[in-house]
Amino acid sequence: MKPHDGMYIDGEWRPAAGTETIAVVNPADEQVIATVPAGTAEDVDAAVRAARAALPGWAATPPAERAARIAALRDALAARRDEIAETVTAELGAPLPFSQLVHARLPIAVAGSYAELAATHSFEERIGNSTVFHEPVGVVGAITPWNYPLHQIVAKVAPAFAAGCTVVLKPAEDTPLVARLFAEAVHEAGLPAGVFNLVTGLGPVAGQALAAHEDVDLVSFTGSTAVGRQIAATAGGAVKRVALELGGKSANVILPSADLAKAVGVGVANVMSNTGQTCSAWTRMLVHRDRYEEAVALAAAAAAKYVPGERIGPVVNAKQRDRVRGYIAKGVEEGARLVAGGADAPRPEGYYVSPTVFADVTPDMTIAREEIFGPVLSILAYEDEDDALRIANDTVYGLAGAVWAGDDAEAVAFARRMDTGQVDINGGRFNPLAPFGGYKQSGVGRELGPHGLAEYLQTKSLQF
Repeated sequence: MKPHDGMYIDGEWRPAAGTETIAVVNPADEQVIATVPAGTAEDVDAAVRAARAALPGWAATPPAERAARIAALRDALAARRDEIAETVTAELGAPLPFSQLVHARLPIAVAGSYAELAATHSFEERIGNSTVFHEPVGVVGAITPWNYPLHQIVAKVAPAFAAGCTVVLKPAEDTPLVARLFAEAVHEAGLPAGVFNLVTGLGPVAGQALAAHEDVDLVSFTGSTAVGRQIAATAGGAVKRVALELGGKSANVILPSADLAKAVGVGVANVMSNTGQTCSAWTRMLVHRDRYEEAVALAAAAAAKYVPGERIGPVVNAKQRDRVRGYIAKGVEEGARLVAGGADAPRPEGYYVSPTVFADVTPDMTIAREEIFGPVLSILAYEDEDDALRIANDTVYGLAGAVWAGDDAEAVAFARRMDTGQVDINGGRFNPLAPFGGYKQSGVGRELGPHGLAEYLQTKSLQF
């Protein structure tokens, strides 16, 4: 067990204001692997004051120079790629190959994209007799989740840097170790003191203090819809901006003309990825009644290949394990047909949940309506395309989705009618430059690419 001391504030590691610590647990074996300081409102205030003091100089830094510093950050992260993957595997439980492929490589690619955007984006434009300037919004309070711990940090901090904002980061208490690696990379990249600050701590203490701080101009939060509402209410009282990336209950719509085996196989893989701890996971699979049982059999067979402890890791903590198993029990109680997995513990230790597939799920069931955030797939039948659309849109969420059809045009026509922020067509690849964010209770604002950069900018027009 390794104790970590201090917060990264104003360009240096300094002692925390309090003495309490947070234990970091490896969810695969339930052993404490490290401790980090439990930050207080005093720590948050020191970090925000440092960010405020650094703001004028960083905002005035030419975009090309900001781009160079972000590129240096990308390189510093790339040099730590193996350590990043091993750290995420230890604190999140993701299998090491997945950590190497996604948790380490994706943030590096996103950082690189913002180095390029900072250098090429036009921060001013001429409209009639006005010149419109796109200026940094100010000090950003970034509150990030545990499911993609480094990706979510980079998706907030890199565009903030590109815009000329300064940042105070409060990472999730379950996965703070990779955030400390990120702070080391920032320091190595040579960003001025105070441009980036890190405070580890609990959400109700450090997170709330950051969201409520009068000198924070924008709060960027990724997490549950319930907490997002609280942050929005806090920010609204101070009339400060928020960017919220929240929950999802995404539909994977398989139209009759689709390649069923491919659509089901990719759909199951999507749900099981990162042990189902993905807000955009396609956790509702919609299949035409005529091919329903065939799809159920394919999904059950595919899920059986995800052996806990081998191909699929544990969920992040004991609370999440119990929550997911509770949803599985609820599905059985409400009459869904269990065709793979179940609520029983698949291993004697670790926070594991069996990859689970339910058939005969109806839109009113709890498992079809609430975000489970675990390796649980619900398969629903539809009668025709209008019925499929009704079921797909019958949710308070609208983050992501997928459509499969015999050709892209047919799938696109259906996807255009879905109330959701992004839709993958016939297995389209993830695009780190495309806007990511949701409709309805899935959030406010967008991340990634130029749309993500825009969240950290405000406009000023001069008429002459």
